[in-house]
Amino acid sequence: MAEATDVQHLVKQLMAGASPEESKALLDALMSGQVTSIFEKLKRDQAPTLLPVPTKVRGFRVRLDLHGAKPPVWRRLELPGDLSLPRLHDVIQAAMGWTNSHLHRFRTGSDHRSPYFVTHFDLEEGDEGTLEDDVRLDQLVAEKGDELWYDYDFGDGWDHKLVVEEVLDEPPATARCTGGRMACPPEDCGGIGGYEDLAAWVRSGYDDALLPGNFDNGAHAHDWLPLDWHPEHFDVEETNTALAVAVAEPVAVTGELADLAEQLDRRGIRLLREVLGRPFSHAPTEVTEAEAARMTETYRTFLDVVGGGVALTAAGYLPPAVVEQIAERTGIADWWFGKANREDHTFPVAGIRATARALGLVSIRKGRLSPTAAALRCGHDPTALLRHIVGRLPLGTKDTERQAGWMALAVAGSGTPAQEWRSEVRDLLYALGWRSGHDRFSPPPAHSATLDVLEQLAGASRVRMREITGVDFAVAATARAVIRLT
Repeated sequence: MAEATDVQHLVKQLMAGASPEESKALLDALMSGQVTSIFEKLKRDQAPTLLPVPTKVRGFRVRLDLHGAKPPVWRRLELPGDLSLPRLHDVIQAAMGWTNSHLHRFRTGSDHRSPYFVTHFDLEEGDEGTLEDDVRLDQLVAEKGDELWYDYDFGDGWDHKLVVEEVLDEPPATARCTGGRMACPPEDCGGIGGYEDLAAWVRSGYDDALLPGNFDNGAHAHDWLPLDWHPEHFDVEETNTALAVAVAEPVAVTGELADLAEQLDRRGIRLLREVLGRPFSHAPTEVTEAEAARMTETYRTFLDVVGGGVALTAAGYLPPAVVEQIAERTGIADWWFGKANREDHTFPVAGIRATARALGLVSIRKGRLSPTAAALRCGHDPTALLRHIVGRLPLGTKDTERQAGWMALAVAGSGTPAQEWRSEVRDLLYALGWRSGHDRFSPPPAHSATLDVLEQLAGASRVRMREITGVDFAVAATARAVIRLT
């Protein structure tokens, strides 16, 4: 019996025209069951066929369908023909409503064994083929009815089919959506089957009898679902807003943040680039003196109460009288549910102390908490104090701490409302590979010392964090200032 490599050689020869003896050898191999797998490998290894780059750029009106969804989940898009595949990936993510948290692949046919284009991640994993970066949309489709397939999240298996409905002589300046139907399934819901179960449960008015079996209870499922998600929801204006953000050029970054963005890029995940491409990410970094005073008020109050130094208790806590004074003067006492006179029971006061120490404003020596030289120098000057804080961020020395810090700065700097910071940071950390405990599907906690500082600047001591709504433009500018320093 011929070895597999010999059979593969014979198959190739036969395809080019083989002798009768070689044909017989191939027939023997076919009877042995080897040829089927070799044909499949040959099909996988076949390079995609590319059309010549047109002399004139045209546009395409296409329909993008989530394959297998019933009722259909689809978007109608108008696209410029010179759109590169990585940019088309961004467009599909934004148009559908995905969060760009998983790997993807473009292929030329409906069969998963069809020729496909590789990403940088594929190359790093040892795959070979045509890199998607070097391919334009108009090298793959040219006429009405032409198709292109897009796979996303190889675990859940979201397959998309893009079909040309009309060729446009004048291409649109940028990608735009003109219609569609149904909401994008929630990420990581288990593929088409999991999506259909969730959709049926939501349509039923959250009937517990229809609750998908992978949730403990309705409250668990509600918390897991995207805010206000409903399978019937689609809004073309919302989609075009998302598209405008997706195709915007990200703000230039360097250092650690650039390394993290490239790390995600290599995996075909542009979630961080999308955050850095938002209009606010390109905005100025200046803040007024009044804004600096508002943002640093909590830390200036803390330093004023500490004064020249405070002797800590035997357990290492601030004395009750000091805790009480900090709580009253910062506004914590107005909303905290306890007596606010013990640091270990008044977590907001403990948080102020912890971040002040991480920022290099106080130090502990021989059981005494004292202001540092930096605090004595700038602690009563709001602008100077804010400049000091900017120079210290992100906090932490471990990779995990700094990565969480950079994600918090990117999100806050993009103009995301404060009440949404933790959710977006959690998505970014998940994309970077963070997980909660040993569960590879559970998103990580968004907590970091850097995020704690940003929340203090936004006024977390004056009110509960969930009550801070809208965009804090001064905090966003401060976060951008940190990013621009790198």
